[in-house]
Amino acid sequence: MIADRPIVVAGAGAIGCFVGGMLAASGRRVALLVRPRVKSEIERFGLCLTDFDGFENKLDAGRLALSEDPSIFHSAGIVLVTVKSADTAAVAAQIEQHAPEDAVIVSLQNGVGNVAVLRERLGDRSVLAGMVPFNVIAMGEGRFHRATSGDIHIGQDAENTAGKLSVAGLTMRASGDITGVQWGKLIINLNNALSALSDMPLAAQLASRDWRRLFADQMAEGLAVLKAAGIVPVSSTPMPMSWSPTLLRLPDAIFNAILGRTMKIDPEARSSMWQDLKQGRKTEIDYLQGAMIALAERNNVGVPLMRRIVALIKDAEAAGKGPLRLTPQQIRG
Repeated sequence: MIADRPIVVAGAGAIGCFVGGMLAASGRRVALLVRPRVKSEIERFGLCLTDFDGFENKLDAGRLALSEDPSIFHSAGIVLVTVKSADTAAVAAQIEQHAPEDAVIVSLQNGVGNVAVLRERLGDRSVLAGMVPFNVIAMGEGRFHRATSGDIHIGQDAENTAGKLSVAGLTMRASGDITGVQWGKLIINLNNALSALSDMPLAAQLASRDWRRLFADQMAEGLAVLKAAGIVPVSSTPMPMSWSPTLLRLPDAIFNAILGRTMKIDPEARSSMWQDLKQGRKTEIDYLQGAMIALAERNNVGVPLMRRIVALIKDAEAAGKGPLRLTPQQIRG
């Protein structure tokens, strides 16, 4: 039975190690397909999971199966895909070759196009979309720190995959509108680039009204695109997505009071795009702003601010010197 077989995390970076570690800590059989550096780090230090609320759990390396070889998929009941979007096709080929045909594949990736890539390669296999709302920082020496709050959402299916994966400290909720949830997350993820360009922690960035106004203007462009395309984004907070630009433009005291009631952010939380620039890696800008710009073009909607932000991230990637430390005024140009 699928429930008796291991959960395999495909591409265990920051999100994959945290999610896989939390599942293992709750007694699930978990295997991680990892890069050599991560494998060596966990074998040496174990896996330490921490979060913004002071939670800490240390797992010995023996609690998980670690491998660089995709043959680790051979007995998987569920495969959690956590690779960067550009690597989706490659990992789909590995899953196709090695995983049982009845394994359930769950994409826990940024963006909105990864499930289509997986389904194109995997045919009739069960492939579900997912959305991870929180941010995880790789701290080194096997420590992975969840820096923001939120529950994972997974597309609803007859097998109740979300319910089977939900464990203490890592709630997974079944969604009947996972497409809307993913577009809602993408709207929020438009701030990843601003965080990366600012070189500021998320909390400090959101505490600045100038930065929030910039985020609000970019978000307004994105919401206009979705409206033209007939897509209704689902908010991951109690507030409707359409209110977000207005809320972001509020004075600091009012905004901070509202944010404190809807989301928890560690003072040192950073976006994944900031981490990519810091480590000289290619970012996922083409799968975030890039996806929105492609949709804007199909629906004849102008997105000049988004185009400017993409150009700046591409400049930072090409320079290879990390985040550019720009001001909101410099980003606006």
